[in-house]
Amino acid sequence: MDILDQITAHKRTEVARWKRETPLSVLQGQVESLPGGPRTPSMALALQSSETGIIAEFKRKSPSKGWIKEEGDASVIPLGYEKNGASALSILADEKFFGGSPEFIAKARESGVSLPILYKEFVVDEYQLYLARLCGASAVLLIAAELSLEECRALIGKAHTLGLEVLLEMHSEKELEYAALEPDMCGINNRNLGTFVTDVENSFRLADKLPAAAVKVSESGIGRPETVAALRQCGFRGFLMGERFMKEPDPGLALGQFLARL
Repeated sequence: MDILDQITAHKRTEVARWKRETPLSVLQGQVESLPGGPRTPSMALALQSSETGIIAEFKRKSPSKGWIKEEGDASVIPLGYEKNGASALSILADEKFFGGSPEFIAKARESGVSLPILYKEFVVDEYQLYLARLCGASAVLLIAAELSLEECRALIGKAHTLGLEVLLEMHSEKELEYAALEPDMCGINNRNLGTFVTDVENSFRLADKLPAAAVKVSESGIGRPETVAALRQCGFRGFLMGERFMKEPDPGLALGQFLARL
């Protein structure tokens, strides 16, 4: 199996265990008991209205590079991103491969983060959508490579029912048919999740093949302000960046310096 296959297989096993420990009905009840009123802000609108569109990611670990910032604090770094000009945030929720947790999103909210937050996870079951809603996420990531069209359509519908937006991630031209499902945002991942080889040219190749009205997001491998500027010229409005900032002593400050150059 390639890396994505390994992660997906583990995730399905993990979700099955979670369901045994805490049945879906319990999560449904918890969501129903959440206070009414305004929910979390729209990530799609935040990107459309931003002049920079940086989605700063809280990412402590990766399968290819190991620990990036093992001591990274979800109560500090995400708020630092917000204070230094991020348009939105992405927080890893997978523990085994990325050292993440849904609790990190909750901690970021408790620290005062008000920006839209993406629940960055390998979502294979509606159970995870309830987890995303409960921890304070604004949007969830769905990955075309690990879902059938029907699975993806059902998860988009359920996410919207729960008040969550969807960033649908595609990597290859054959996956672009998923864009017809009309997610809130269409992502092009520059990293092949099977091999973890990264090539930012992937976004440039596929940009004009996405629906003209789509909120387009380029993900991974973006390290220079010039690249962001060029991608904006191709129609992208969101730029997901994690390792570029997380490897620095102060990720928030690194973001601020990047935006000053941009």
